[in-house]
Amino acid sequence: MSKKKACKRCKLFLEGEECPNCKTTQSVTNWKGRIFIVDSKNSDIAKKIGVETDGEYAIKVT
Repeated sequence: MSKKKACKRCKLFLEGEECPNCKTTQSVTNWKGRIFIVDSKNSDIAKKIGVETDGEYAIKVT
């Protein structure tokens, strides 16, 4: 099983080659931790980390 890819710019986990959030093609498989944002409009955590779109994010990418 291969490790999930995360966008290097916005840290959203990717299914394909292009990030649906920021449209970059830069992705990494070296990430740590996950956070699930289900209501980005009302989430204090989403506001703190600068997330505006619901989804699964890596906490740290390298």
